[in-house]
Amino acid sequence: MHNLKELKIWQKAMDLAVNVYKATQHFPKEETYNLTAQTRRSAISIPSNIAEGAGRNSANEFVHFLGISNGSSYELQTQLIISDRLNLLKEETLNPLLGSIDELQKMNYSFQNALKNNTK
Repeated sequence: MHNLKELKIWQKAMDLAVNVYKATQHFPKEETYNLTAQTRRSAISIPSNIAEGAGRNSANEFVHFLGISNGSSYELQTQLIISDRLNLLKEETLNPLLGSIDELQKMNYSFQNALKNNTK
């Protein structure tokens, strides 16, 4: 098991989730149960799956949950781009979020490889 609060990837994912909540708070009311909710769910899923993997008993299980977290990051990326195309986000809001997602995806890939190499 890993100390969750010391994992940089989890800390950055938590920051991203908070920033996504802030970015979507002004989405139109008619999107409350659609794009807003789905975007927030995928943002929350990223640190949540990192946390679940960190609490598992093996590196292989952790890698599995990091994979799920990574999938959620791609889902979030897509939802934010859709939001941009619908003119729901300004570029000054969108670009830092997409940059954070890109950074998390790279960290996730590296972390998965490190965990895999430690089990060999």
